Amino acid sequence: MRLMPISKCRPGMRLARKIYSEEGLVLLAENIELTARMIKRLMNAGIPYVYIQDARVEDAVLPQIIRDETMREALKEIRSSFRMMMDRPDGRKGVTYPYISKSYQNVMSMVIEDLTAHKDAMIMLMNMGVVDQYLYQHSLNVCVYTTMLGIAEGYSRDELTILGMGAALHDIGKTRIPESILKKEGKLTSEEFELMKKHTEIGYRMLKDEPNISLITAHCAFQHHERLDGSGYPRGIKGDDIHDYAKWIGLVDSYDAMTTNRVYRPPMLPHQAIELLYAGTGTLYEQRMVEQFRDKVAIYPIGLTVRLNSGETGIVVDINSACPHRPIVRVIEDADGEPVQAPYEVDLSKRLTAMIVSVNDEPTEVPSASGL
Repeated sequence: MRLMPISKCRPGMRLARKIYSEEGLVLLAENIELTARMIKRLMNAGIPYVYIQDARVEDAVLPQIIRDETMREALKEIRSSFRMMMDRPDGRKGVTYPYISKSYQNVMSMVIEDLTAHKDAMIMLMNMGVVDQYLYQHSLNVCVYTTMLGIAEGYSRDELTILGMGAALHDIGKTRIPESILKKEGKLTSEEFELMKKHTEIGYRMLKDEPNISLITAHCAFQHHERLDGSGYPRGIKGDDIHDYAKWIGLVDSYDAMTTNRVYRPPMLPHQAIELLYAGTGTLYEQRMVEQFRDKVAIYPIGLTVRLNSGETGIVVDINSACPHRPIVRVIEDADGEPVQAPYEVDLSKRLTAMIVSVNDEPTEVPSASGL
């Protein structure tokens, strides 16, 4: 299968995986042939990528580490909780109504069970969200990545639940930040940035009295932008004063934010994001945490279309577990953009002069390592 931007899909292509609506309903079934009308409807629905069948990479199968059902249920629960919290009246005294449902814990159980069943595998996530859904998809991505890292770290089931919920809810304070700031295309003014930074404190206040979550979960929202050297916010605390859960979430939050398309900037390449995380070890992030992330996350998922510095275009068909940022690529177009008669593979872990320079022909740039 091959992952393609919907903008590059053409009538006659066949879907390799089902497409679901926000409510979890099947919009288009697997193996269906796309028409121009379908493609237009998918674009209008804000679906940025689809998996299509491609005979040249029919043997490239994306491991199903976390079930589609789990991802749909988790995204639905995140969206529901965020929207209820957005509508919650301010200034309430005491807790009279739980805004975070107990079903959130059920969803976390699904996530933990799926990931535990593949605890030795490298997880591959392709950010399938669009800008309007960024907050929800980003929260889900951070939850899945962080929970996998917690499993690798040896956390107990209860610890994983607290960590995963903290990751899923870390940005809930942004529901109280004006959309004019969240979706601003240009650089934030100093006043706007100061308001944006308040999402950590707002999130803590929103969560700390919720009966269905741990106070540690609220502290994840409070501390996920704190950094080892004290350069973070809101309190500028350092080192061991930052809870380990918040350190994990802060690391993953930065990576996912850097590699996601935003209204104000294009994404950066995954291996560039990893390099920035490494550049921040000892000052921003714990080195062992960055190394654990590197070892457990396949930053170039199978099926992804990439362009090499040689000009060749290929599809990721396998992951080098010892060197995940340098996958095996099956070349399908030469440097002139012409289809090759016999696709061939390039193992980037062996051809060290070969580099990935773009993903899906999207522009990239290198933002700061701290995230926002």
